[in-house]
Amino acid sequence: MSELALARPSFRAEPPVLRWLVALAVAAAVILYLARGALPGLSAYPDWAIIPFKDWLGAAMTWIKVNFTWATRSITAIVAVPLNFAFGLLAKGFKIGTGPEAWLLPKLSWAGVVCAMALAGWVYGGMRLALLCGLGFLALALFNLWESAMLTLALIIICVPMCVAAGLLVGIWGYRQPAVNRFFISPALDLMQTMPTFAYLIPMLLLFGSSPVSALLATSLFATPPMVRATILGLNKVPQEIIDFADMTGCTRAQKLWRVQIPSAKPSLMIGINQVIMLALNMVIVASMIGAGGLGYDVLLALRALKVGQAMEAGLAIVVIAIVLDRLSQAIARKRPEPPVRGGFAARHANLLLALAILAVTTLAGLAVPALDQLPKAATLTTAPYWKAAVDWITVNFFDAIEAGRVFVLLYFLNPLRALFEGLPWLGVLLIIAALGWRLGGIGLAATVGVLTFFAAATGLWVPAMQTLYLCGASALIACLLGIPIGLWASRSDRVAAAVKPVIDTLQTIPSFCFIIPVVMLFRVGDVTAMIATVAFAIVPAIRYTNHGIREVPVQLIEAGRVSGCTRWQLFHHVQLPLALPEIMLGINQTILLALSMIIICAMIGTRDLGQEVFKALSKADSGRGLVAGLVIAFIGIIADRLITAWVTRMRARQGAAA
Repeated sequence: MSELALARPSFRAEPPVLRWLVALAVAAAVILYLARGALPGLSAYPDWAIIPFKDWLGAAMTWIKVNFTWATRSITAIVAVPLNFAFGLLAKGFKIGTGPEAWLLPKLSWAGVVCAMALAGWVYGGMRLALLCGLGFLALALFNLWESAMLTLALIIICVPMCVAAGLLVGIWGYRQPAVNRFFISPALDLMQTMPTFAYLIPMLLLFGSSPVSALLATSLFATPPMVRATILGLNKVPQEIIDFADMTGCTRAQKLWRVQIPSAKPSLMIGINQVIMLALNMVIVASMIGAGGLGYDVLLALRALKVGQAMEAGLAIVVIAIVLDRLSQAIARKRPEPPVRGGFAARHANLLLALAILAVTTLAGLAVPALDQLPKAATLTTAPYWKAAVDWITVNFFDAIEAGRVFVLLYFLNPLRALFEGLPWLGVLLIIAALGWRLGGIGLAATVGVLTFFAAATGLWVPAMQTLYLCGASALIACLLGIPIGLWASRSDRVAAAVKPVIDTLQTIPSFCFIIPVVMLFRVGDVTAMIATVAFAIVPAIRYTNHGIREVPVQLIEAGRVSGCTRWQLFHHVQLPLALPEIMLGINQTILLALSMIIICAMIGTRDLGQEVFKALSKADSGRGLVAGLVIAFIGIIADRLITAWVTRMRARQGAAA
């Protein structure tokens, strides 16, 4: 068989029942939809059959709060110690004593922090990274956002080590106990990574109140899963010969782990730390709703007061911190180990001592020169009036066009789609999803996705679930229709790829909360605004995976196609696209999951779906309602992920690329 023939899928025969199963389920769903008036109980889930999960969860949370107050107060007291230290060090200073005789130790000088960040950038990435880190943090001071930015940074500095330590320990446990990883850790991580951000806030608010400690704990829960996955993946990738060599040298189990396997897994672990940092920043912004403070709180206040300029400035400050931390952590991960330096502690850690000296000198100098402690207001800048003027100009000159486009999309695309999804019969959708699961992954997958779908109906949240699915589906569809062609274009041109890469890298770095700000200024609140923000947030995987999939097609297959006389279109259609399709489908999967997470955040701008349920539960501290809605959202993501992953596995098996 020629190499080119391997690119064409070789379909395996399936039982006739499986081939017709999905069609029969679709036909049953159509009949139920058309007969929804005659069969109301099979179309709309009956109220009498709703299972009161939210009442049970609410009662459980209340019981925990009442009976474990001593535990929550102890945790709060313990966590508050490093958190308050970080706040004092970076943003507030330290108050010594009480009453009129109390005196204040200064916080770190803004000038020293800027220089220390520039030094870190120079050490790990050279002059370009030094300029990015230094100028980025200098901008925070110049735009009078230093204190808010440092409050946000302090939360991240305390949160990230907690997440890394917890993720490392759980990951080691999962690596050493594959059965535990498969049946407990992996499903728990799937649930945590698809649970909406707001759902993390509700139990923390109930148990720990509205405080920075609550925000820190919610952020830690949200940001830990990538570290667990990175640890398990990194340890599994350590070559067996390295492990055998450690055994031959007489290493104990602990020595082998900490001195051989963990250092060998460093590249994967550093990627996990990078993801923890970015997720922590993303969550800290959202957690400003329960007392985190910082830049996220500035954005919330500005949006509530319709202060366009201040919201944009605070949003851009968040983006600056995200980009600096992302680039710096990536540079640390890429940096190769250097030969050990001979000499004492000072010689081995010269850069660290230099940074500490800069911080100490500038902070002490700030006692004599107040401008080094707090940049004078006269020296600060603001772009708020210009942002407001720009938005006002666009509104005055393009309001009719923007409003016409918004109304057109709403009336002729979103509203009909919403009406269709809201009328879908729960039993019909359940049959279709179970049939897809059975055909793609067998009876086990069918049972899993069927039970998760039934949960949405049995909790009385079927209509909000369909409203979420409609907006998520529309946004993901548009993101794929835009992203996949861009990815194909980038895969066929290195110049296009070079232009696209920094754009998608930046988009992937920006916290989800920041996508809402510019869109809501132009399109006001509603489903259209949510869709635009979601498309911008979710488009990156569609571009990245498509480009990567096409470029990873083996060169020998492409050459075989050319030798066979294929035109450029035939080469793409019959060779590259079939082999890249599994990778493209993974990109679509990630696009759907990102769209789902963003849609929930868009509840803040007026969408009516499960996100609104969580948002209302957060405002009322209704833990049962919020957690059940969060579980339904998570189950939607898990269903999509399981079905698409099974489909990809099936395609790869057909191509001979999987076992």
